[in-house]
Amino acid sequence: MKVVMSELAEINIYTDGACKGNPGVGGWGALLESGGHRKEIYGGEKLTTNNRMELLAVIEALHSLKQVSRVAVYADSQYVLKGINEWLPNWKKRNWRTSDNKPVKNVDLWQRLDAIASQHQVQWIWVKGHAGHPGNERADALANMGVEQQLG
Repeated sequence: MKVVMSELAEINIYTDGACKGNPGVGGWGALLESGGHRKEIYGGEKLTTNNRMELLAVIEALHSLKQVSRVAVYADSQYVLKGINEWLPNWKKRNWRTSDNKPVKNVDLWQRLDAIASQHQVQWIWVKGHAGHPGNERADALANMGVEQQLG
């Protein structure tokens, strides 16, 4: 019997967070692209921080995927990228505490991101924000739509 492995869908995700005041009214946005298809999602919260919105953008984008996928996440947030690539393994070893034994900030979102990212093959790519990168610029616009939605 011949077993055929299905190819994983390849998806590019561009994410961004925004906050008016920090803390303040915040928004997150994500653009997902795959095989000529585009999906845009955004949302926000009344009282939050920019870092929480950056994390939520990635979480919501990954959560919206319908199947296990090969994903390239493009983000302008060093907080998200360093967190997932450098800090997270040690936080987990230390029971979600920092190197100076303080509780990890935004631990609820880091745990959600860790769980959802582990379901996919994810490559994390930094892009310079506000530098004309089309995917990042669109994610920024979506994040600001999330802010406007909260302002009503």
